[in-house]
Amino acid sequence: MALIDVERTYLQLLSLADLDRQGASQSDEVLVELRPCPVSVARTLYHDVGARYHWRDRLAISDDDLHAYLTREDVRVFVARSAGRDDGFFELVRHADGSVEIAYFGLMGHAQGRGLGRWMLVEACRAAFAWGASRVWLHTCTLDAPAALPNYRARGFVPYRVERYQVEMPDADA
Repeated sequence: MALIDVERTYLQLLSLADLDRQGASQSDEVLVELRPCPVSVARTLYHDVGARYHWRDRLAISDDDLHAYLTREDVRVFVARSAGRDDGFFELVRHADGSVEIAYFGLMGHAQGRGLGRWMLVEACRAAFAWGASRVWLHTCTLDAPAALPNYRARGFVPYRVERYQVEMPDADA
């Protein structure tokens, strides 16, 4: 295992008026809320989006615990679909301070490079503010897709905290 330096950036959007919608139209996409999101679907979305970015935090959660989380009133999961297949998803979590976190956000490999991330991020923000968010926030790191941070910033998100840490990663030769 190799130790990799990672930088995590926290970003926020303070109002819907600050959201830049430029280039964010996707006429062939449909956004579907899964309420509640079935555990099997949540695991599939998480794996299909996150495996290439080393998402691991949910792998150790039991099905019962994940079900309990997904059925909470303060958790919402949305899937972007076109032509009968899932292209990406986002998960919103409402916090006690009135903020809404975009806890997970990502595209399937087949959906990358089409501008879909712009549209999904705009839709995530619209859903969060319609849900009564006082602000919308998220975090990304240097292990995520290279387009993630530029997309967040281009939509109007502003960084407010940076953390540096290390993670163990399998050696490339292994």
